[in-house]
Amino acid sequence: MTLAILQARMTSTRLPGKVMRPILGEPMIARQIERVGRAGRLSGIVVATSANAEDDVIAAEAVRLGVGIHRGPLDDVLARFVGALAASANPKTFVRLTADCPLADWRLVDACIEAHDSAGADYTNNVAGWTWPKGLDVEVCETAALLRADREATKAYDREHVMPYIATHPELFRIEHVARDPPLRFRWTVDTPEDFAFVTAVYKALYPANPAFTTEDVLDWQAANPDKVIPNIID
Repeated sequence: MTLAILQARMTSTRLPGKVMRPILGEPMIARQIERVGRAGRLSGIVVATSANAEDDVIAAEAVRLGVGIHRGPLDDVLARFVGALAASANPKTFVRLTADCPLADWRLVDACIEAHDSAGADYTNNVAGWTWPKGLDVEVCETAALLRADREATKAYDREHVMPYIATHPELFRIEHVARDPPLRFRWTVDTPEDFAFVTAVYKALYPANPAFTTEDVLDWQAANPDKVIPNIID
């Protein structure tokens, strides 16, 4: 079983406070946690936010939802993850997720963990090559690998984005990729008001009849409602 760490902050530059924006009456982060919580290979979920006062609301939401909470540096997110892992007794393996992906697919989380375990990898992701919709990102990592990255990574970019040091050093870490063929190069993450309007429309259309709607359901909805889909395909 693998721990999921969901990073979140209120100070997004493009859409401040986005993780707490309501979708059908619940904060976006709560909708994502509901979906990720369906994964069968997760031992639990910890929200990793900053120690800054503006993120108090995120910590309170994690408590309300009954998931773990860890608070650390705002910009050194790598150190924040190391702290979250230490507070969780340093599990062997964890999954990194970001809280701006309310269409996250729990089946893909399970598939990436399974691929990681089967390959005996240090780091497994479905991000390289962008074959899954942006917003279904999953990164599985050995805690030992992240601790090495924490010791060795000095660039601000590597520390802010957690995984680049590992991803760019295949000579140090065994890296596995989970690709989709054919690729689905859609944008389903939330960075802008238009993104948020799109995911809200998806929830309004699909959630009331089936809270566990799938990636395939979203694709069918897009195909049937091209007028409601923002220009979210990126070449």
